[in-house]
Amino acid sequence: MKQFIVVGLGRFGYSLAKTLADKHYDVLAIDNDEEKVQEISSIVTHAVEADATDEEALKTLGVSNFDVGIVSIGENIHANILTTLMLKELGVKTVVVKAQDRLHGKVLSKVGADRIVYPERDMGIRIANNLTSSNVLEYIELAPNYSIVEIAADENMYHKTLIELKLRSRFGVNVMAIKSNGEINISPGAEVKINPGDTLIVMGDNNSLDKLKKI
Repeated sequence: MKQFIVVGLGRFGYSLAKTLADKHYDVLAIDNDEEKVQEISSIVTHAVEADATDEEALKTLGVSNFDVGIVSIGENIHANILTTLMLKELGVKTVVVKAQDRLHGKVLSKVGADRIVYPERDMGIRIANNLTSSNVLEYIELAPNYSIVEIAADENMYHKTLIELKLRSRFGVNVMAIKSNGEINISPGAEVKINPGDTLIVMGDNNSLDKLKKI
């Protein structure tokens, strides 16, 4: 199971860290504000008050053992860029960084950020869902407990019809559409077969969708 570091616990970082923790992922939350660390300490696996621009502090925390680092430091662009650079140099496999604008994003790309996100476009909850499931292409929250996801067809689905997959009875989800070879089939019938490269657009409650994403 992936392990995550979230650096910076503003609204964006807090939302992302909480969503990952709610999905039972190991999360190390870091901020230099004691109050913010205390607020999230009972939610995530570990919460630490530390200066993320201090290389020795990051080494002590063992950041090299984590799969994904999310840098959500806001107004301090210097700290944002320096933390990104150090996480990459210390061996974090994937570093996702919050940028203020396109120019900031370009600089982050130059120092090694693997993915740039823009909070005005990407909500923390949406990003968390994309990061934790490699086959989830898009995630839209309809209500607190219901969502629509675009899922890349898994090899276990190849050459099977919807009736054979029994997604509704097995997982309690509904296939709203299937994208195949650049075309979209709205409300596909039970006899429609899933092929390699297809994308399923599925709606359901979040617990059911989580189970589906793991098949």
